[in-house]
Amino acid sequence: MEVIAKAKYVRRTPRKARLVADAVVGMRVSEALAQLEFSPRHAAHDVAKVIKSAAANAEHNYNLAREDLVVKQLLVDEGPTMKRFRPVSRGMAHQYFHRTSHITAVVEDQPAPPPTRRPERRRRRAAEEAEEPKPAATVEAKPKRAAKPKEKAEEIAEQPVVEAAVDEETASEAPAEEQGQEGSEGEES
Repeated sequence: MEVIAKAKYVRRTPRKARLVADAVVGMRVSEALAQLEFSPRHAAHDVAKVIKSAAANAEHNYNLAREDLVVKQLLVDEGPTMKRFRPVSRGMAHQYFHRTSHITAVVEDQPAPPPTRRPERRRRRAAEEAEEPKPAATVEAKPKRAAKPKEKAEEIAEQPVVEAAVDEETASEAPAEEQGQEGSEGEES
């Protein structure tokens, strides 16, 4: 059942109010009000007021549950425009407009859909697996992926370590050369 509420001559431009109204159409009333409460736009307050009024009408006049209400439609029509003048230089006046709007909210009761259940085939497969335990031989037959890197690491560790052959003469000469260079550097300075 559709329930309507109207707010007329709202001092808000219709263009700004439509931006807010289009964002909440199709939502549940509670979700729409929560979103409008935290919206930074000033028109959100006016739109929320009309949605609250429509929900209250549905609860009070038609005994509908508030949890089942959905915002079906939000119409924002243009109301009368108030024209004003402001004096400017050289004795002239500029005209500016205070636009108003008429906001209409339509809420409808749609019961929440029942919670979705898992498909039948999955539940049947799970029940069969629970009834029949798997034999231990099939579980052990499958090699584990983590075992392969461990085996390779063990093989590498078992290989003999080949040490580089270093001549004693070349090893003893290198430090002597370095010492000689250091001494020569000290003499130059």
